[in-house]
Amino acid sequence: MKDGVASHTARSVAARRLTHERLPADYGDPAADLALSRDVAAGLEPAPGRMHDYIRARTAFFDRVVVTAVNDGVPQVVVGAAGYDARSLRYARPGVRWFEVDHPATQADKLERLRRLGIDARHVRFVAADFRVDAVAAALRDAGLDPREPALFLFEGIAVYLDKAVTESVLAQFREVTVPGSTLAISVSLTSAARGSTARARFTESVAAMGEPARSFLEPAEAAQLLARAGWQLDDRGQQSGRRTAAGFLTARAVPAPSIPLHP
Repeated sequence: MKDGVASHTARSVAARRLTHERLPADYGDPAADLALSRDVAAGLEPAPGRMHDYIRARTAFFDRVVVTAVNDGVPQVVVGAAGYDARSLRYARPGVRWFEVDHPATQADKLERLRRLGIDARHVRFVAADFRVDAVAAALRDAGLDPREPALFLFEGIAVYLDKAVTESVLAQFREVTVPGSTLAISVSLTSAARGSTARARFTESVAAMGEPARSFLEPAEAAQLLARAGWQLDDRGQQSGRRTAAGFLTARAVPAPSIPLHP
């Protein structure tokens, strides 16, 4: 992302989602989600193709994770690099607190649109942060995240744009402000020797042209190790027949912090 400029890829995702069938719930405000997405997508006409299909599958995965967590009574949802995602509107439920963490430029543009459209987002805490330099854990605490309660953390479509060390730092900070057993849902761009590089090269060139270069591609084992170092363990129960894992859609659980021996 260019400094001071709202994310173009985030706008593109919002435009693509207008054509997606979304997971229904008996709570929330889907109309508000649609209103924001239409406003963001004005003038954009994303072409069909592999990227469109990928975003559709990724959206469906994260929708299921959110609805499952909210139905199970998770009281807090943290959306990392929220962009123009509006699950905090679509799946709003009384008693659930939402925290959207995003780059200041994109978040400021989103807030201006919400105000102009008259959309009520008082249940959402907006946390402006640049993952490369800002202390995310402290910002979330200051915004009211309760580290003594379970939470769901979403990290959708952003890891590929960050250096691996930055992703690891952010996920470690998420772990710092939650309890063991909390859930993380993340999409990563997986690589393997068996997969061709043509599609990846095409993707890399297209996002670089928008000023948002891809920075991280991971081997599957490397992704698991990165998560483990940050305090998260891949949740095998969350995978189905390997298809989600192959696409880079992963869920993980916060593990207990290492015990510190007491000295006399």
